Amino acid sequence: MCGTCDCAEGGRGPAEPHRHAATRTEDLEHRVLEKNQHLAEQNRDWLRRHGVVLVNLMSSPGSGKTSLLERAVADLRGQRPICVIEGDQATPLDAERIRSAGCPAVQINTGAGCHLDASMVGDAVRALEPARGALVFVENVGNLVCPALFDLGEDHRAVVMSVTEGVDKPLKYPHMFGTADVVLLNKMDLLPYVDFDPVGFHARVRQVNPDAEVLELSATRGDGLEAWYDWLQERSRSMSLLQPAGFGETAAVTVPAERPAS
Repeated sequence: MCGTCDCAEGGRGPAEPHRHAATRTEDLEHRVLEKNQHLAEQNRDWLRRHGVVLVNLMSSPGSGKTSLLERAVADLRGQRPICVIEGDQATPLDAERIRSAGCPAVQINTGAGCHLDASMVGDAVRALEPARGALVFVENVGNLVCPALFDLGEDHRAVVMSVTEGVDKPLKYPHMFGTADVVLLNKMDLLPYVDFDPVGFHARVRQVNPDAEVLELSATRGDGLEAWYDWLQERSRSMSLLQPAGFGETAAVTVPAERPAS
């Protein structure tokens, strides 16, 4: 028996190397991420060909992602089609809140899973059938680790953080903040009542991601939302330069029966 990993490779020692369990785990993770990346590229290609912009919202639980989406649906739905893909381990509660705000939504429950993946999002896009020119938000499962690893085919990543959390989160979770295009610092209306240093937070974000823009806002009071909407509009305009002719038309598009693919 191997003296390193107790596997059944009997009699082998350091002079007779073989594959240990840890190596096999890394291989499996690589294959899972490789398969996900392939599906994410299919999603991204489909979204661009159909003029749909997808924004992946990620955060820890309780940062206010759903409240932000409710406000965005109410404020922007007269300007362009909006759809939402909700990710939680259990319950349809968030999708019900978004539908009550007047927006089509699909709820994905991941059970023990801690993140959404490209396959789940591809299926949800197929179910939503977004119109050409639509803005699709993904509210990922709430944690600051796993969602950062999985490309969904999104155009942009937004990390939502609230002033009730620790100012050192960007340094503790560098992969999450390092992949963000924008960081939304929410619940600024609570700043007078908590020990949070916004200047220090900005500095820590810049340490792990100098290119990420940080926007301070309050979904409850509405402060700073115009800057968030302007950011979305500007990025959507940039994406339109990548679209084929006809981007921005509002005619409905029927999503093909199969998963979005080339």
